[in-house]
Amino acid sequence: MSVDPVDATYPSGWSAKPSGNWWKFGFPVFYVTDILQIIEALVLLRYAGDLRLKNALEFISSKKDSNGRWALEYDYAGKTWYDFGKKKQPNKWVTFRAARVLRKLSDTKIE
Repeated sequence: MSVDPVDATYPSGWSAKPSGNWWKFGFPVFYVTDILQIIEALVLLRYAGDLRLKNALEFISSKKDSNGRWALEYDYAGKTWYDFGKKKQPNKWVTFRAARVLRKLSDTKIE
């Protein structure tokens, strides 16, 4: 991992940087990914203690509201059989994803 996921300064094929949706948290995650999904994968691969995830941890934390919840910023409304919440509102699925990652990161000393 040589590039900070928050900076996203790596080529994405047809553009100098990824879609603006990269910085928006959504659920479910299909063909549009976000930083949170990448950090989820890195945590599962046991990179939770890696210093290079510090900015991502701060970015994820910064999106938490005053009640400790995260909003649904990207959705697939009308494209799935079920809608998983209202956009720009606190969302249990996004909150679950973010809280699970932050818990794992906080349980691991970043070195």
